[in-house]
Amino acid sequence: MDAAIQERINVWINGNYDQATKDTITQLQTAQPDELADAFYRDLEFGTGGLRGIMGVGTNRINKYTIGMATQGFANYLKKTYGSEEVRIAIAHDSRNNSRFFAETTANVFAANGIKVFLFEALRPTPELSYAIRNLGCKGGVVCTASHNPKEYNGYKAYWNDGGQLVPPHDGNVIKEVEAITSVNDVKWDGGAANITIIGKDMDNGYLDMVKGLSVYPDVIAKQHDLKIVYTPIHGTGITLVPEILKRFGFTNVTIVEEQATPDGNFPTVNYPNPEESETMSIGLKKAKELDADILLGTDPDADRVGIGVKNHKGEWVLMNGNQTAVLAFSYMMEARKAKGVAQANDMVITTIVTTEMINQVAKENEVACYNVLTGFKWIAEKIKELDGQKNYVIGGEESFGLMIGNQIRDKDAVSAVALMCEMAAYEKNQGKTLFEKMIELYIKYGFYYENLISITKKGMNGQKEIADMMEGYRSNPPATIAGAQVKTLLDYQLQKGTNLVTGETWTIELPKSNVLQFITEDGTKISARPSGTEPKIKFYFSVNTKLASAADFDATYAALEGKISNIITDMKLK
Repeated sequence: MDAAIQERINVWINGNYDQATKDTITQLQTAQPDELADAFYRDLEFGTGGLRGIMGVGTNRINKYTIGMATQGFANYLKKTYGSEEVRIAIAHDSRNNSRFFAETTANVFAANGIKVFLFEALRPTPELSYAIRNLGCKGGVVCTASHNPKEYNGYKAYWNDGGQLVPPHDGNVIKEVEAITSVNDVKWDGGAANITIIGKDMDNGYLDMVKGLSVYPDVIAKQHDLKIVYTPIHGTGITLVPEILKRFGFTNVTIVEEQATPDGNFPTVNYPNPEESETMSIGLKKAKELDADILLGTDPDADRVGIGVKNHKGEWVLMNGNQTAVLAFSYMMEARKAKGVAQANDMVITTIVTTEMINQVAKENEVACYNVLTGFKWIAEKIKELDGQKNYVIGGEESFGLMIGNQIRDKDAVSAVALMCEMAAYEKNQGKTLFEKMIELYIKYGFYYENLISITKKGMNGQKEIADMMEGYRSNPPATIAGAQVKTLLDYQLQKGTNLVTGETWTIELPKSNVLQFITEDGTKISARPSGTEPKIKFYFSVNTKLASAADFDATYAALEGKISNIITDMKLK
């Protein structure tokens, strides 16, 4: 065992830790020394989004102690920032194993530090936390969730007073305070029970009323109230609010996928509780086929991401990707608001740099300002704050199956997304069309943009270094051609520098630093490389586009674009 790792282990064996934790360490020393080394070789990093990792004992794991130390650091920063002001914080959690325990641990530490805590009575969707922070005048918030990660994971997402996740300077400052907590003895674990208030139904009703207010065509829903909807919460928090919001919107024919209806952190019916995955949505797809449904929707464990399934032009059930879902949602909100006469001259929408360029085209056609920000909804929230009083925010989203609709929350929200996608399906059905047929119409009008994404995971102690080396290779020696097309532009968001690789011209990228590289070829293809901030993986995003002359050309054009991305992946040796 490495001496530095053994020293970390000894601190836990001899320190102020519970006996069950010490017994587990002793067992691992004998039975799984490699696992123990991985659990202690570093401190689990508190990044700009908080903590995320595998649950278990050790400094590199999610457990009571790493959660408690993070909370103490966050509490210290809040108290330094707000001084004598009352500090309020809201806390929520998802359906994962230990999430309630971690949420209560977080609440106890904040409360022991004299902070007023509003703790949800039970599991709730993450977007409701964002709403609660704003509704209760909180200075921050925490949700215990690992989003769509496998069952072994949990996490801790930190929020600021606008209901969005931490952005500069607060993210860096909180990280410094968390890193300053070097011992569990620095943590105030208990003694503030009187500072904890339990919240629940009243907040639910306020949030649901807000979402109901986003409806653009309630009259169309009244005509299509029996739209056949199949919904799966994938064992997560969506079951608490999604069926109710669909009822409040006026939908009367909703089928819940019973096999996945019960919240369960073991996610027994799936390997990976992510609505992006066809395997995860397979039970819902089967049910949708049986019922000849109009639309299938699935939400991840903390109900901030939504996946949808529809029948394609051949009557076959398919899952829409995140870019398609975003295009449908953005186009609906812009077109419907214009048609209803409620669009405003200062309306704006916000997307991200790795999301389909098609959204920019839709916004341009509808004469709506469209802003492109870094990946992550915290940057969408920050842009709203920056333009407050100048622009009217309508919708934001990104390719990772996330949408944020309306101005009263500051994080992605699958509850409102489910409701609005069902409203759109009802609207199109009222016009005699399916959502898939609407998608083809949009391709014909704005251009056929096709995207794909692959993730490469590098596990273990060397994983992060391998990813860093990969990025440095692309940064210092960018490819001259990709799949036969000349690379004309390199965008380096870490260096905040754009380069025309043909002329040598450079310019400044007016966005915060982020470790993202983008290559744009002479034919308009865009490839983005981005390491994950929460997992040991690197993501590659591919976007290609061409004209679509007619619906009859859809299949051939789709196959050509799909083949083009396949050639790019092969040429870049990513598979």
